[in-house]
Order: sequence, then C-alpha cells, then structure tokens
Amino acid sequence: MELAIRRAIWLNTKSFLRSVSTSVRLSPTTTASRSCRSKSNRKMATTSPSARLELDKLDPEQVKLLEEQCIIVDEEDNVIGMDSKKNCHLNENIRKGLLHRAFSVFLFNTNNELLLQQRSQTKITFPGYWTNTCCSHPLHITAELDPQNAMGVRRAAQRRMNAELGVQPHEMPYEKLQYLTRIIYQAKSDDIWGENEIDYILLVKADVNISPNESEVDAIRWVNQQQLRSLLKSANEQDVKITPWFELVCDRFLTKWWDNIDNLAPMMDHKSIHSAL
Repeated sequence: MELAIRRAIWLNTKSFLRSVSTSVRLSPTTTASRSCRSKSNRKMATTSPSARLELDKLDPEQVKLLEEQCIIVDEEDNVIGMDSKKNCHLNENIRKGLLHRAFSVFLFNTNNELLLQQRSQTKITFPGYWTNTCCSHPLHITAELDPQNAMGVRRAAQRRMNAELGVQPHEMPYEKLQYLTRIIYQAKSDDIWGENEIDYILLVKADVNISPNESEVDAIRWVNQQQLRSLLKSANEQDVKITPWFELVCDRFLTKWWDNIDNLAPMMDHKSIHSAL
C-alpha cells in the first residue's frame, strides 16, 4: 500500500485565493518548518481532460457527490475558502497544495467493539478498502463551518453516519460525538485521485441500529482489539486493504483511546495537528 504523509505545502497566497470562491487572509507563518515551502505561484484548481474522461466510467451517484463544496484550509486549519470535492481529490491539485477539512468517526458499542466498514467498490477514492466507521467531509455551509468545539464537523459526521450507515440522528445526537484531535496526511488512491486532508477524529460509544447504504458500504464488521490487530496483520500480508488515514490512527492513537473509551477527556488534544513527519 502506498502511503505518503507529509505536511501540506502552501504557496503564493494571492494566486491561491483567486482559485477559491471565498477568500480570507492566511494566518502568518509561525514555525521554522514552513520556510521550505515552494515560492512558485499556485495555479487555479483545474480538472484535466484525463480526469474528465474518467468520470464517464464512474458510478453516477458518486460522481454527483463530487459537486459538493468542501472547506479549504491552510496547514493550521484556518478556513480560507471552498472548492468542489472533485477538485479537492485530484492529485494534480493536491500537488499544488490544495488542502481540505475532513473527519473520521470511530463508533464503539457497549461491548467495546469498534465498527469497521469496507468502502464500496464504486467509491472514487480507496474503493474496497477497510476503514473506520465513517469518513467524509464537512461542507462549506454555515452549520458545518461552526468552529466552536468542532460543532460544525460533528454535525457533518451525524449527517454522513445517516447517509452511509442509516444511523438515525436521534440515535446519535452530534453532541455525543467526542472530538479527540486532528491529523494531517496525504495519500494517493491511484494516478488521478487522492487525499490531502486535515482530519478531525471523533469517537462515540453507543448501541445504534445500522442499515448500510450499498452505494457507500460493501460490508461492515464489529471487532475487538485482537480482531483488529489480526486485520491489520492481514493488510501487511497483502490479503486486505486498509485506508491510509485509518492505518495512521491505528498506529499512533487508537489503542490508548480504546483502553480509555469511558474516560476520553484526558485524551483530548484540540491544539495539535498530528503528522507522521
């Protein structure tokens, strides 16, 4: 599995702001590590002819979702604009530094088992990969931009838990989703599509009714810690595929969170944006 995790590269401010619909001033650089950024001008996010041709071969429902407007952020997670889900996931734009906000939900039941999903084969990025319970993006709308205690991201997670897994909102109030921390990563799905995200990690413990959407999810599986270790071992032996963001969380954080699932408050870190670099 190819996994490339690095800090997002942010280029000339004025050129980038012309490529998004909403413009907000970038926060000033505060760390020495940012001194290595490229000084070339950012080009407007575009769709190449090869990518347009590829859309004809994809699932129509998934193609329609590419029109959604994602939240564009800088590497400090400041909102600087919006762009389509399609543009955000094209490798040609990722190479220019286009970075968006995302979230990953980890749902545990009262037996302390974690719900995994296998992404549908019709998904545009990482089809057929096993991953955490739900992974998606908040939209550039008022309700999902709310920064207070990640309330906007939690509303988006509630929306997507319903869309992907049929979890009714009354079974999972967004207030119950606990915001742990953020990670930043980049990974190619194939030659055309990839991910470049600041990913909010949300944990929740609840017994809910699950009714997977077949266009989003091929399979689900509840696992304990030993079963998850076996699944990850199988991935290392090439038997199964694991999404890069899930692999990163498993490697660095998940065990300690799982061991403290009933007392997560001391585990919360809302200041850091974690990278493997």
